[in-house]
Amino acid sequence: MESSAVQSAANAGLTALRVLQTRDAAAAKRAIAARVNGVLCDLSCLVSETDTVEPVLPEDADALEIYRHSTAHLLAAAVLDLFPDTKLGAGPALKDDPKGGFYYDFLQEKPFTPNDLARIEKRMRELVKRNVPFRRIEMSRDEALQKFSADELKCYFISEKGGENPSFYTLGDRFIDFCRGPHVPSAGCIKAFKLLSVAGAYWLGDEKQPQMQRIYGTSFFTQEELDAWLQQREEAAKRDHRKLGRELDLFSFTEEVGSGLVLFHPKGALILHLLQEFLYGELLARGYDLVRTPHIASSRLWETSGHTAKYRGDMYPAMQFEEESVEYQLKPMNCPFHIQIYKSQPRSYRELPLRYAEMGTVYRYERSGVQHGLLRVRGFTQDDAHLFCTPETLEAEIVGCLDFAQKVYATFGFDYKVELSVRDAQDQTKYLGSDDVWALAEAALTKALDRLGLAYTRVEGEAAFYGPKIDIKVIDAIRRTWQLATIQVDFNLPQRFGLEYIGADNQPHMPIMVHRAILGSLERFFGLLIEHFGGKFPVWLSPVQVAVLPIADRLNEQAAAVARRLRAAGLRVEVDARSETIGAKIRQAQLRKVPYMIIFGDREAETGDVAVRTRSEGDIGTLPLDAFLARITHEVQQRLPTP
Repeated sequence: MESSAVQSAANAGLTALRVLQTRDAAAAKRAIAARVNGVLCDLSCLVSETDTVEPVLPEDADALEIYRHSTAHLLAAAVLDLFPDTKLGAGPALKDDPKGGFYYDFLQEKPFTPNDLARIEKRMRELVKRNVPFRRIEMSRDEALQKFSADELKCYFISEKGGENPSFYTLGDRFIDFCRGPHVPSAGCIKAFKLLSVAGAYWLGDEKQPQMQRIYGTSFFTQEELDAWLQQREEAAKRDHRKLGRELDLFSFTEEVGSGLVLFHPKGALILHLLQEFLYGELLARGYDLVRTPHIASSRLWETSGHTAKYRGDMYPAMQFEEESVEYQLKPMNCPFHIQIYKSQPRSYRELPLRYAEMGTVYRYERSGVQHGLLRVRGFTQDDAHLFCTPETLEAEIVGCLDFAQKVYATFGFDYKVELSVRDAQDQTKYLGSDDVWALAEAALTKALDRLGLAYTRVEGEAAFYGPKIDIKVIDAIRRTWQLATIQVDFNLPQRFGLEYIGADNQPHMPIMVHRAILGSLERFFGLLIEHFGGKFPVWLSPVQVAVLPIADRLNEQAAAVARRLRAAGLRVEVDARSETIGAKIRQAQLRKVPYMIIFGDREAETGDVAVRTRSEGDIGTLPLDAFLARITHEVQQRLPTP
């Protein structure tokens, strides 16, 4: 608030909580914070009679982040009580993070142990029981730097993020840290929390800086919500793609190859091939042109595109060869290459839209602290496409992209939610392009969503600086959300590279460019699929679709003949001819998550029928071989999502 409003509030002795109690006692009782003139504030915030004050309730969008940020401070207060010499780093709430709801970084020589986490959690509960209040303190920048001169970590935050009058929060006897807030009124408001793990984290994410200890935790408004989340987390651990990737022999990482660089084993590479084959078929059916581009390019290309200025820290260093003055870099994006193909000849409005698609491998320097199996790697392949269109064809192209995404996600059995990200209505100076062009693009995105009857959430201020976008977030089998598809309208790159087409008026015009990805990164999508299906891939994606299991060595040759018949029909089949019991063979096939097992005994050898088991249903009876073939072939051809 303005200083005059604060002064009048002080004179009147009004707080946000008092105003809420007067206006709506029931809401005030449930509120954890307030919005004062639209700004998030503590309930103890001083207000004037003319200020607009609204409660932040547990069901509100901002509430859980405030609650978890407060729990992070509760964690830090407990750590300082038990380990007084510890220095504090950052302690934010996290959004959509698999490791939990918040973390705090601590600079402390002695590593935290599991026993330490239990002690810290116990002390947190003691602070909750005592209902220790959160208190906000403001001081001048110079005063703050002098007060905390012995703490270089606090001084960094004060200098870089504190402004002229940085604010601090206290909780208990020892804890005080730089923070903009807001927070819940007191520790007693925090009802359900759990500390989860400890990890290493470099100060400021810089490998040259000291390594800190990061404690992760989560919190919820009720114990029931926390228990449900912990159960989901336990299920997620069983489905962890890194664990299943090892067990199913799909992929690996090695120090010899390098951090974040994945090696796909035969079964994993086969699944990737099947994914790409599916996508290529859809691309060609939808009128896309396939292109292929290099893995490196002249650094000048990235300077023109703006990637060097914006993403330099995520790009690999430039390479220079003695005989050439040009520097080269591994590509972080595919778009400038597709632009060069567009520019390779004059274009007419009659040619547009042009749709260029590529399974393009790009390289980005992901810090070791954020790498996570296949979900965050340094070299990955995008199902990338760039559409060059006229204003008149923009809406139809977006409809086509959305329809494409719907088809793909239905194939894998995903639910999803859609977000439309638009400009910040309060500050449009940070966006490129005229109001007319933005209005055109936003209208096209909105109309496309409406034409397909897709429910969506409008997100103000989340548009890219170069245009509005649609993001699609899929929901997996245990109700986690993953950002995958994006459809982004771009006015920036066509302008930077001087793209043109000759319109019906025989004059040059700048095309509109649409960036479009459905799976995003193939590697990340593969990791998601492993966890979504728990390693039990649908039949069409399974590396081995049928395991033929003879009950005795004397039947191996006839079992192999059955396998040849199945392979001739296009199926992927293995015969377990080991001298093991049939029970051991079934257990092995189950562990490998093979969809179908054929138990081949003397009766099957005589009749030509097959005794069939599935990994999920068990024994489903004896079928004529042709009937079994018809069943499994239908599942493969229809790409049925049910494992």
